[in-house]
Amino acid sequence: MLGPLMIGIAGGELPAQARELLRHPAVGGVVLFTRNFKNTQQLHDLTQSIHAVREPPLLVAVDQEGGRVQRFREGFTPLPAASWFGRLYDLDPDQARQSAHRAGWVMAAELRACGVDLSFAPVLDLDGGVSHVIGSRALHREPAAVARLGHAWMRGMRQAGMAAVGKHFPGHGSVEADSHVALPCDDRSLAEIARRDLVPFQRLAASGLPGVMAAHLVVPDVDDRPAGFSPRWIGDILRRRVGFLGAVFSDDLGMRGAETAGTMFDRVDACLGAGCDVALVCDPAEAEALLGEASGDRWLDPTSALRLVRMHGRPAPGWPELRADGAYQTAVCELTEGVPGFGAPG
Repeated sequence: MLGPLMIGIAGGELPAQARELLRHPAVGGVVLFTRNFKNTQQLHDLTQSIHAVREPPLLVAVDQEGGRVQRFREGFTPLPAASWFGRLYDLDPDQARQSAHRAGWVMAAELRACGVDLSFAPVLDLDGGVSHVIGSRALHREPAAVARLGHAWMRGMRQAGMAAVGKHFPGHGSVEADSHVALPCDDRSLAEIARRDLVPFQRLAASGLPGVMAAHLVVPDVDDRPAGFSPRWIGDILRRRVGFLGAVFSDDLGMRGAETAGTMFDRVDACLGAGCDVALVCDPAEAEALLGEASGDRWLDPTSALRLVRMHGRPAPGWPELRADGAYQTAVCELTEGVPGFGAPG
């Protein structure tokens, strides 16, 4: 059974000490960062080592959105920022959806060629014009446009054998504070958030969105706890109102926006107790200390474990086969050089 903790590791290899840590029953996956990447062959070897630790294999995840959030760069296609697809959408919605589909496919196909199971994408936040941490990561300002582009991105990922994880529920684009360094507060009513920010999540959930990442932000009209620690947000609104049936991931519990829940142990307790299936602890030292405290069967849940198993990547071509594929070459050309009449991404 996969445990509910997705943890960060140090470096680009998996020494014996790290392997032993990953055998802890509470661990269900590893989230990778730039610190774990040197080149595509090294990444492939690392993911193979991680998958070999346990059965069922641990999940391997990364943030590979494009634009300024792309952990792996050398050898990977430089993807446009999400806002590029939004600008294209304003001129040609059909072309924009096609381009978003291609981006999702290229991103996922390259990651799958290296053995990565999932990327925390697409971003489903609306561009409210105030959030610097979201900004160009948002596809558009309008809910319908974000839903259509996000759906196309999700379909592209699915075609490449990867499950999509929409983020950051219930929407981070209309708050100025950055949850990495503060706890954002959204003073809007639930009715206003439901009318706009929840729309992309609802529409993708209706089409089988496999995963959602919950944000560290507070909406006083709903709960005084951050969304990722709130049974009302996760259980009542995301599960029942939105109709989401997949896996719920916390955002990184090492962020300042998560500190209100207490110690790292308390934060894991709080987010899993609220209904999250996976708790992200991205700092390797914090993860090791946490696992030293946790008993073997603490936090294990068969329902969550089943949701996690469904997030595994499907078999996919390796790098040589992918790079020889004509559709891949065409998609990469568009994503790096632009579409006729619109110009290069930027």
